Amino acid sequence: MNRRDCILAALVATVWGFNFVVIDWGMGEVPPLLFLAARFVLVVLPAVFLVGRPRAPWRVVALIGVFMSLGQFGFLYVGMAAGMPPGLAALVLQAQVIFTVLIATGVLRELPTAAQAAGVALGSVGLVVVAVGRGGEVPLLALALCLLAALSWGVGNVLSRASGVSGGLSLTVWSALVVPVPLVALSLLLDGPEALAEGMAAFGWEALVATLYTAGLASLVGYGIFNTLLSRNRSASVVPWVLLAPVVAMASAWLLLDQRPNAAEATGGLLLVLGVLVALRPPRRPTSHQPHPTPTRQKLADPTADPSESFCRVSGGGEQLVTGQRPDSV
Repeated sequence: MNRRDCILAALVATVWGFNFVVIDWGMGEVPPLLFLAARFVLVVLPAVFLVGRPRAPWRVVALIGVFMSLGQFGFLYVGMAAGMPPGLAALVLQAQVIFTVLIATGVLRELPTAAQAAGVALGSVGLVVVAVGRGGEVPLLALALCLLAALSWGVGNVLSRASGVSGGLSLTVWSALVVPVPLVALSLLLDGPEALAEGMAAFGWEALVATLYTAGLASLVGYGIFNTLLSRNRSASVVPWVLLAPVVAMASAWLLLDQRPNAAEATGGLLLVLGVLVALRPPRRPTSHQPHPTPTRQKLADPTADPSESFCRVSGGGEQLVTGQRPDSV
C-alpha cells in the first residue's frame, strides 16, 4: 500500500471506531434490526439513482451485500442490543481480520507475508485476552453474535476483493439494495408487529442523527473507500488497518459513555495495536548479492515503465506483480 492508501485506511478505521458509540447512543428503544434497516435505506436512497452499477455480476454484488452488510451488521446490532458494550464489540468484531486472511489464503491464494501472519497472530492473542477477561459482564450470546458478525464481514471482504470492482462507492450502494427489506422482515418476525410500531414511534432525533452518521460516514464514505482499497491492494495489506477501530471505539466509549475498559480489555487492545504495527511492516527488499529465483516465465508489467523498477512473474498458472530490482535475465 502506498502512503495515500495508508492514510485513507487510517481515516476509515477512525470513522468506524467512533461508529460503535454512535450506534449505542442512537439505538435507544428502537429494535436493532429496524434501526439497521433505516441506516441502509439512507445508504441506498438517493445514491442508487446517482451512482452507476458496479461492473460485476448481480449475484456477486448481492452476495457482497448479504455478507458485508446484512450479515455483519445484523449480527452486530443484535449483539449490542443483547448486552455487548461498544468498545468491546469493536474489539471482537476485529476477528474479521483473522477470518479475511484465512479465507483469502484458501480461496484467492493470497498468502500473507511473514509480518502479516505474525501481526494477525498477535492481534488474535489480543482478542483471546479480551474474551477470557470479560468476566460475567458480557453474555455469551452477545459475544457469539459479534463473532458471527466478524465471520460474515470476512467473507464479504474476500468477495469484494475477488469481484475486482474498482469503484468502491458503487459496490457499497448497489450491494445495499438487498439489505433493508430482509431486515424489516426479520424485525417483524423476531420483535413482532407491536414492537415494530413502538420502535417507529420511538425513532427520535438521536436515532436520526445516528442513522445519518452510520449511513453517510460509516457506510457510504467508509465502505466506499474500504472497497476501493480492497480492489487495488492485497486483502492482507488492507484489513489489518481496521484493527485500529477498536482503539478509537474504546477511547470514545470511555470519554463519552464512562465505559472504562478493564485490565483484559486494555491489554488486548494494546496487543491489537501491536499486531497492526507488525502486520503493516514493509517486507525486506532483497540485497544485490542475493540470487534471484529463476521464474518460469517473465514479462514486463507495463511496457512504458522503467524496466529496472518492476517486473511481473508468472509461475504455476498465476500472475503476480513484484516491485523491486529487475533480474538480469529479463
